[in-house]
Order: sequence, then structure tokens, then C-alpha cells
Amino acid sequence: MSELSRFAASLDFPLDPFQVEACRAVEAGKGVLVAAPTGAGKTVVGEFAVALALARGQKAFYTTPIKALSNQKYADLVRRHGSANVGLLTGDSSINGDAPVVVMTTEVLRNMTYAGSSTLTGLAFVVMDEVHYLADRFRGAVWEEVIIHLMPSVQLISLSATVSNAEEFGDWLETVRGNHEVIVSEHRPVPLWQHMQVGQRMFDLFADSTAAPRLDGAIPRLNPHLTEAIRSAEERGYAAVAAQRGARGRGGDPDRRRRPGPAVSVASGGQATRTDIIRELDRQALLPAITFIFSRVGCEAAVGQLLGSGIRLITEEQGERNRRLVEEHAAGIADEDLGVLGYWDFVEGLSRGFAAHHAGMLPTFREIVEELFTQGAVRAVFATETLALGINMPARTVVLEKLVKFNGESHVDLSPAEYTQLTGRAGRRGIDIEGHALVLWRRGLDPVHVAGLASTRTFPLRSSFRPSYNMAVNLVAQVGRSRAAEVLQTSFAQFQADRSVVGMVREGTERQEAMDGYAEAMHCHLGDFREYAALRHRLSALEKDGAKARSAARRAEAAVSLESLRLGDIIRLTAGRRAGLAVVVEPSRTYRGATTLPSVLTEDRQVRRLALSDVTGPVVTLGSMPVPKHFNAKSPKSRRDLATTLRIKAPARPRETAAEAPVAAGGDDARIAELRRQIKAHPCHACPEREVHARWSDRWWRLKKETSGLQRQVEARTNTVARTFQRICGLLTEIGYLGPDGESLTADGERLRRLYSDRDLLAAECLRHGVWKQLDRSELAACVSMLIHEPRFDGAQVTPRQPTANVEDAGAAMLRIWSDLADREERAGLPATPAPDAGLAWSVHRWASGQRLEVVLKDQDLAAGDFVRRCKQIVDLLGQIANAADEPHLRRTAKSAVDAVLRGVVAADRLD
Repeated sequence: MSELSRFAASLDFPLDPFQVEACRAVEAGKGVLVAAPTGAGKTVVGEFAVALALARGQKAFYTTPIKALSNQKYADLVRRHGSANVGLLTGDSSINGDAPVVVMTTEVLRNMTYAGSSTLTGLAFVVMDEVHYLADRFRGAVWEEVIIHLMPSVQLISLSATVSNAEEFGDWLETVRGNHEVIVSEHRPVPLWQHMQVGQRMFDLFADSTAAPRLDGAIPRLNPHLTEAIRSAEERGYAAVAAQRGARGRGGDPDRRRRPGPAVSVASGGQATRTDIIRELDRQALLPAITFIFSRVGCEAAVGQLLGSGIRLITEEQGERNRRLVEEHAAGIADEDLGVLGYWDFVEGLSRGFAAHHAGMLPTFREIVEELFTQGAVRAVFATETLALGINMPARTVVLEKLVKFNGESHVDLSPAEYTQLTGRAGRRGIDIEGHALVLWRRGLDPVHVAGLASTRTFPLRSSFRPSYNMAVNLVAQVGRSRAAEVLQTSFAQFQADRSVVGMVREGTERQEAMDGYAEAMHCHLGDFREYAALRHRLSALEKDGAKARSAARRAEAAVSLESLRLGDIIRLTAGRRAGLAVVVEPSRTYRGATTLPSVLTEDRQVRRLALSDVTGPVVTLGSMPVPKHFNAKSPKSRRDLATTLRIKAPARPRETAAEAPVAAGGDDARIAELRRQIKAHPCHACPEREVHARWSDRWWRLKKETSGLQRQVEARTNTVARTFQRICGLLTEIGYLGPDGESLTADGERLRRLYSDRDLLAAECLRHGVWKQLDRSELAACVSMLIHEPRFDGAQVTPRQPTANVEDAGAAMLRIWSDLADREERAGLPATPAPDAGLAWSVHRWASGQRLEVVLKDQDLAAGDFVRRCKQIVDLLGQIANAADEPHLRRTAKSAVDAVLRGVVAADRLD
């Protein structure tokens, strides 16, 4: 009996054909890439590799992108194989790390490969769950590092969502790993029905059945009843808008525009509330449901709305069981911290069968929601998109309130990939006979757009790989610089770039042939028309340059006016999303020759660093007002109070701006006149068919420009990864992390090997310059937070207050080191290391000094879950510093700082 037969016999469901095919390949000693929809059961292939390793007395690693998924997979494998055979390694958990089967995050395995860990001895299988995560722009490179650097003897089992270029990814795996099979399944075991909610009614999106994605990529026919309902709702919405405008024109409330009110859509005709939708889903037996809101505040508001409505989705007996489970899980959290964590509303919602789930929550709370939802003890969850990643929380129905989300930089439409991953949660295999996806209609949402998202078969996998400083020193130490460059050439990023170059070269050849045809068509019997056309193009370019010069002068005037603003000046922003009144809360500053523009508070209570795009010309001060000395940009109350004062103090009418001064063309006038003279004197100027030739000439020049651009792209994509690596090595040699020959590591380079951070080189430079030597443990934790913290939203904060003079001095030194490093990176043509950000330093110092969570988070725009997650990242980096530092005192301080931060809710929560 084969191991596959034994494994299949141990399951309580039959294996699908794609699972059998993949498991047979694994048993035959091949690596596999399995691409299948969410919920199709591809993890079974990974679980078979684990069972095969145990049966053969070998070792298997199961990697996941996030710690929460690692915890969940660890629990699953322990239930199947026993705790003695399964271990867990994440950033803050180490359980039975020498077991034959170990579950870990991908970063842990990457660090093992660079450190040459003895744990890798005897490794036979590595399962990479959610391998499509390598497209993630922040962490995706780690997946490629692991795939490239794993020993050739290791069988790789890659599990991916369905991607359109699975064969390309498989070809790359075959190239770097050898002996690989690609198994793709596009069959959803549970059919998915697509719906839209218009007002109080739910409609099928498509006219026919579940309208699965079509092979030809065409969009299935829309439900005519849906389109008619949307048309009627749109008409009611337009009528409501017209009525409101008429009311204002007849003396309605002039300040109404300043007060938020319900959106004009079907609202006036009875748009369904969140409570209405959950009640209707419950009535139609479509719970449990996950509602994706894409806003933490929105998720919490939804729970509050359901609590206010008195709705109950589970029995009182189940509610009491839920309450007891929460109390057990939260036993390690101090009573004094429960209020600031939103514990009481959280428990009350769970006792009625609903909850929120987002990254701002305490990880323990998220784990409770996941556990109860999986058990069926919670029937409705309001979540941000973080829930869609990997966590096994299938539902009968998925609701999407919007098809737009904030990606950290701007509000963007959901991609087909994101829509597929979110709605893929709908339909529980073995429980539901069908799943349901419900999109809430609002004005401006075209059902054709929804249908396009729902009917797109797959999405392409794109590499996000780029070399880092830590990667460079580890590779040089292991295989030498020359060999390292060759290794990096095998990355998926370079593989894709090389393939695209082939197509570009072919396209360039085709364009050259077209240019030859255009050249023949513009031939003139009177002279060289290409020469004549060149004169015309030079004249046109020179005239455009004059217009650009005037625009540049206008921008320069705007920059000077912004830099001259003082604290408390009131201005009007004339462009961008934040157009309107603003007050300066931090004037412009110059540091090391670089000038930062002022920070302002806008009338909608947002603090942000100004950019030239916020104004259309020089800024005129409308007036001034006092700004409190200790204005706290992170305090919603401080922002609200100052914005109110701004509206009161602002003058009723803005002053007129100075007239735009013309910009002299200077020497350009003479050149323009000379070119016009040459054009008139050229023989082709007298050709009766001149303009016909000119049209062909314009096409020739346009194609020439495009072809030249294509050639530059070809040159840029050839050996891109290796070129970046060589630039990194050049910079590391320049500052002493590599030896003079660039082929060996110095003591500083060995230190950098042990620092894994987005700001790895900056951390190493701080160690080298002794920036943190004089700090106590709370101060060190505060300074290390500057290497971790990333504000959630765009726009710079006002320079935050520092907890002690030592932290302020160390922070200033870190900023100087970063500035010098950024200058070197710019000269080397490398991406800039993010600047240290002190936005979290005050809170971390308070926490490490033993303050209560309520005090720590007071006046901070920071959720408890975010704070806990940042603290764990700080603990991780402090541990690396303790391992890398040369000075015994700093090592002791770093270890003590770990203990100071890893307490209370941070220590009680081991999930993230």
C-alpha cells in the first residue's frame, strides 16, 4: 500500500483529481506548484508532504506568510500527528523547534538559511503556503530568497491562489529547483453565486446560474431586473439632489454643507442598514457572513450599530459559552487595561453572535473571533481585508460594502485578484452546497464593473524581489560576490524581466519596419524631408521649453512663498484633496541643505506636510492665529479644537494673489528666429505636398521616440537585479562593511548579517557610531521604535515631543546618520532607506517605563492592536541588537529592554 493510499484512507472525504495528481508527484520525489481557488483544498497536498516525511523518518517545514496562520496550521497538525512530532517557530514563539515537522513564518526559514542553522540538517520537504504572497511589495522578496537558497535536495511544495501565469512561475521553479510539476485547478468545489443589494432588495448579478468565469474572458449577461432597479434608484437619487439644491436656493441652511449627513443614494428611498442586511441574511439562512468594510472605524461602528439595534444571532446559552471562552483567553490581561481595549463591547457583541476583526484589535481578540467563527458560535463578522489572507475562516456569505480601499497611499479600486480572494471565503466545503457574494450598490457603482471583477478568471503573479543590504552581506559571506550576482540572476524578478525583453526586442523590430515604410512615404523630390522635419521638431521643442520655463518659475515662486510661512499663518490650499483653509503648525525647516515644507492643520482636522501640488501658485497669508505651544498632532481633541479656531479666525474673503509675472525667454528668442529662417530657406518648404509629407514625418518621429524608449527599457531590464546588487556592494565597500576588494566582510559587515529590518543598514550604522551606548532600557526601546514605526496614513506629522533629552539627542544623531546614508544611496542610484520616525517613541518609552496602557495610548491616534504589534516588532529588533552589539553594556541594556516591553498585553498575546 502506497503512502498516498494510506493518507487518503485516513481522510473523511475523497481526494479531488488535482489533489491526487499533486500528491503522486510529491511521492515520486518531484517539487510541485499547486494553483487552485480559495477553499479548493490545496493545503491537503502540503499535509500529505508532512505525512510522507513522518512516514519516511524525514523532516518537513511548513511555512506561512503570517504568524496567525502559522499558529492555526500548528494546531491543525498537532491534532493530526501529536504535539511530540510538531513544532512552531515564529518571531515570538518557539515550541519544540527540533521536531520532525516544524511550522514557521517564511522569514524564520529565510534567516535559518543565511545563518546556516543546524535545524536544516535532514530537511526533506518545505511547504510554502500562500506562495503567491511573493508579489507583496513589502515582504514578497523573502519567498524568492528561500526558493533560491534552499538546498537542492529539498522538495518544494508551493501552494498558490489561481494565477494566470502559473506555467511561467512553474518554468522558473523548474529552472532554479529542477524536477517540478505544475498542477492547476480552476474548479470551485462549492459554486459561488454573485449578488448585488439595491436599496432593500437583493438581486442576482447575472442572468444565468452562477455564471462562472468564461474561457473567452467575456462578461456573462447581467440580470435585467438588477439593471432596472439600479436605473430607478439612480433617478430617485438625482431627484433628491435636485430637491436639496432647490431648498438651498430658496434660503435653505447655508451651513448644511459643513455638516456630514447621509449620502444621497437610495438612502432617501430606504437604503438597507447594516442591521437590515444581517437580519435579511439570517432570514434567508445565508449566515454565517463576513462583511468586508475596509475601515477599522467602520468595523467597530458596525458592531455598535448591531448592539444598538438589540439584534441577537445566537442563543443565550451559546452567548454565555462565548463569554466564558473570552474570559479564559483574556485572563492574562490586567483588569485596568480592559477598558482601553474595548473589551466590554467586544464581549457583549460576541455574546450576541457578532464581532469586528481588524489589525487594530488586540491579536488575542482576533484569535477569539477566528476560533468562535470557525466553530459557528459567531454568525457575523465585520472585517478589513486582513482577514482574507490565509486564515481559515470560511463563511456561507461574503458582503462587500465598497469596491474601493485605502492601500496606505491612496484610495484605489479593488483588483480582480483582491475581489477573488475576498469572495473566495464564501462557501464552506462539506457544509454549504453553494456560497454567496453580495456587493452593496451605491450611486456611481456600475454593475458591469462588478461583473468584470466577478468574471475575471485569474490574475498574474508579479515578482517584488529586490536585493537588500542584509541579503548582500549574507550572500557575499556564503558564496562570494561574483557567485552571489549569478545567484541573484536566477530570481523570478530577473526571469520575468528577461522574458519581457524578448517581446520588447520583437516589438522594436516590428516598429523599425514600420519606420522604414513611413520614411519612404515622406520622401520629397525637392530635398531631404527628414532634415526639414528635424528643424520643425527642434522649433516645436524650443517653444514648449519656453512654456515649461514659465511653469517652473511659477512653481519656484510657490516654493519660496511656502518656505516663508510662519507658525500660525492662515492660508488657503488651492489644489489637491485637502483644498481649503489651513493653519501652519510647523514652519519650513532646512537641514543639511535640504528644506522641508511647512506642516499645516486643514479645516477638516488633518495634519499633513505641504507639497507644491497643494497650491497652484504663490501662497498669500490670509491672517494669523495663535497655535498652542504643546499642540499634539496625534490628539483628535487638539486637532478638533484648533480646526474650530481656524474656522472662526479665518477672514470671510481671501486676499487677491499677485499677478503672474511673465518669464523672459532670454536667448531662446534668437534661436527660435534662426530656426524659423532655416525652415523657410529649406528646399522642402516650397514643396506643394509639404503637409502630406509632414503627416508621415510626424508618424515617423512619434514611432522613433517610442522605439528609443523601448530600447531604453530593454537596456534597463537586462541584468537589473545583478546591477542593483553590485551598486549595494559598492556602497557597502565605500562605508566599510565589505573589504577594499568588495569580496569579503569586515567586522561591521558581520554585524549587519544579524540585523533583519527594513532599515537594516541604518541600524548597523547606529551600532557602529555608538548612538545608543548611553541610553537606559526605556530610552533604547524608544529609539529602536524609530526604526520600526511607519505612520498608517500619508502626510508628515509635526515633529513629535521626545520623552527625554537622551532620546532627543540619540534621535538627532540617527537622523544625521540617515541623512548621510540617503545622500550616498542617491549617488549610488539606490532606493532611499526610510527615515527614522519618532512618532511612537513617547508611547514606547512610557510603556517600557511601566506605565498603564491607558496612559500610554492617551492622546495618541493609535489602536491598541497596532501598539501591541509594533511592540513585538521592537522586541524582535532589540533581540537582534543584543545579538549583534559588540559592547557588553549595550547587549545587557537591549536584553533588559526586551523584558521591559514584553509585558502586560504585549506578553499576554503570543499570536502576532
